[in-house]
Amino acid sequence: MKYLLNYIGITALSILLATATCNNSSDAAKVENYTDSSIGALAPEPETQAAPADTMKKDRDSVLIKTNMGDMIVVLYNETPLHHDNFLKLVKSNFYDGILFHRVIRNFMIQTGDPLSKDGDPNNDGMGGPGYLIPAEINPLFRHNKGSLAAARTENPERASSGSQFYICHVATPFLDGQYTVFGETVKGLDIVDKIAAVPTGINDRPNTPVKIISMKHINAPKTETKGK
Repeated sequence: MKYLLNYIGITALSILLATATCNNSSDAAKVENYTDSSIGALAPEPETQAAPADTMKKDRDSVLIKTNMGDMIVVLYNETPLHHDNFLKLVKSNFYDGILFHRVIRNFMIQTGDPLSKDGDPNNDGMGGPGYLIPAEINPLFRHNKGSLAAARTENPERASSGSQFYICHVATPFLDGQYTVFGETVKGLDIVDKIAAVPTGINDRPNTPVKIISMKHINAPKTETKGK
């Protein structure tokens, strides 16, 4: 099945219809592709308050995402170690080079990470990956805010993530909190997120003009103390 983000419940659907730039009934039908019938309703809002921004960004690994529309920098959360380590492994192996943003929805998110997006066939977009899933690491401290970095997934009761596909929120999407693993955030290049989210799209919300990841690079690692001899 495709790794598609799921709009959860009637509240989520109402928010999307109020904000998305859908102009006809065929666009509205696309929303149904995100419905997760295995969950059916939005999980209760976590009571835990979000962590302060400064503590969330201190001593974090960061990655430069170079695209043909500009550069973004994301930081990775230490509190989601499986997603953190897997993302860095793929970055260092150049896995993401040449992959497209295959699904773009303004006022929602921009999605990428599918190696099949490079074959030019929009019908298999969202089906690819490295051949494994990552166990969910859903942390109530990390919300779906503008610029949040989160893992896409199929409909599965464990909410396990795709091994490679991820999305960046164009706007805050709190109705996804508790449903997907947020494992980082954008600290530079939110204007690029805006630019990508605004591109014209066609079938399956694929940009008419390809938006491509040129390269991704691990640019900063937390400093660790080393003991002297």
